[in-house]
Amino acid sequence: MERGKRRILIAKPGLDGHDRGAKVVARGLADAGYEVIYTGLHQTPEQIAEAAIQEDVDAVGLSILSGAHMTLFPRVMELLAERGGEKIMVFGGGIIPEDDAVELRRMGVAEIFTPGTTISEIVSFLDKNFGGA
Repeated sequence: MERGKRRILIAKPGLDGHDRGAKVVARGLADAGYEVIYTGLHQTPEQIAEAAIQEDVDAVGLSILSGAHMTLFPRVMELLAERGGEKIMVFGGGIIPEDDAVELRRMGVAEIFTPGTTISEIVSFLDKNFGGA
């Protein structure tokens, strides 16, 4: 697989003001060969979905530490579907309790990565889901 042809949008929805983890993931995925777009802090679900469509990404990675994941993840997925991006993979990370992660996966979120996850684990997950290494 040529990772450089896969585009990943990393987004930080909501009011959470801490984005070090999102930046580390974005940098790690770029170092692994993915083309990464980071939208920055305080993005609305509408802004994230619009950026994903405009940038023609293969996946959206959402980083949430604020506890609003059960509202923001489904809203981003709903907006992607409304705008023709239903095939865009959504994955995420942050402080997300396991029961909520199970529910988010049931809703269609591809995977939830919690603190302690390594970049290589995320890359392996993406490679596997994109049919690569």
